[in-house]
Amino acid sequence: MSEAATEYSREARARIVAALSAHRDPERAVGMARYMRDQFPFLGIPTVERRALHREAIAGLPPPGEADLTGLALALYALAGREYQYVAVDHLVRHVRVCGAGFLAVARELIATKSWWDTVDGLAARVVGPLVLAHPALADEMDRWIEDDNTWLARTAILHQLTYKGRTDEARLFRFCERRAGDREFFIRKAIGWALREYSKTDPAAVQAFIAQNDTKLSKLSKREGMLWITGRKPRRRE
Repeated sequence: MSEAATEYSREARARIVAALSAHRDPERAVGMARYMRDQFPFLGIPTVERRALHREAIAGLPPPGEADLTGLALALYALAGREYQYVAVDHLVRHVRVCGAGFLAVARELIATKSWWDTVDGLAARVVGPLVLAHPALADEMDRWIEDDNTWLARTAILHQLTYKGRTDEARLFRFCERRAGDREFFIRKAIGWALREYSKTDPAAVQAFIAQNDTKLSKLSKREGMLWITGRKPRRRE
């Protein structure tokens, strides 16, 4: 992954690294890594503390532009220590409104790098989703991602409308769910159920009808998760 450093991104990176590295907890890091199936090394900083350190580290910096966000995100993704990727996602979520349609290419690179649900889901719903909503032509790219062999790009396509509520493109959501309904990958099946469940809070009848019509196509997991809100049960596990 190449870095496109700016003055802002260099300064923000230096501050963030200094702040987080000073609060690493090797003992806690072992448990955090284990929870993520030892996919990545951790510094051992819990979420609340990490976000406070992030806020303190960047205090006083000017508002970033798109190039600044690109440079910082790529720089943080290049670092060992999963918390740096969490900071990158949080930073993008906070400032995604300044990004144009072209930023989707950066989001794609991040989704395909050090991929796991803990970073991908935030990028999907709170970075890619707002980008597509602000630039409707990007929905065509979601049509391509749902066909991609990369599980995380397909999961992003399914989840990008997660926060849309009444603005959801129902036809696209259902088409994506049906397209990957037979996928044997857990993270795809779970994403389908999660997307359907969230939309059921807006239109439960439509979701119930879709699940009934695709009963033999959808996995048991997708159907169960998709019906949780309708049946009045609560999710028991992370997405």
